[in-house]
Amino acid sequence: MKVTLVEGDLLDQEVDAIVNAWNRNIIPWWLLIPQGVSGAIKKRAGLQPFRELGRMGAIPLGEAVETSAGKLPFKTIIHVAGINLLWRSSEISIRNSVRNAVAIASKREFRSIAMPLIGAGSGGGKADKVLKIIQDELTKLTYDGEVIIVRYRKQSP
Repeated sequence: MKVTLVEGDLLDQEVDAIVNAWNRNIIPWWLLIPQGVSGAIKKRAGLQPFRELGRMGAIPLGEAVETSAGKLPFKTIIHVAGINLLWRSSEISIRNSVRNAVAIASKREFRSIAMPLIGAGSGGGKADKVLKIIQDELTKLTYDGEVIIVRYRKQSP
């Protein structure tokens, strides 16, 4: 597996699939105001991925599910339940989210995926700590493709 760290926008990566750091999917998506990655996806992909996600019901903490990419150019969006019911991430939720997202990418034979710092931002995790957890978990996995870890950086106007 090739692992690359970049700064930028997750939605601008040229990959087969992106990972959306989501919640447990217990509160209906239409009652939430998506922030961060989810908010950007909703804005650029449209509502279709979230409608599909809503039909899947509750997602166990750390699990991953797949939807279409809506209007985005990716083959799919892999949504991971990286935060608990108190909107907080933990080392185990981050590790399981990474493991399960990579498992979907491997099973579907995607050549590349991009993921944000799962559990940072709305999940309350410190970016540097989350990055180290993700990088460490990736060293334990087998995947015949590339994983791009994206640290968000706003584009200059």
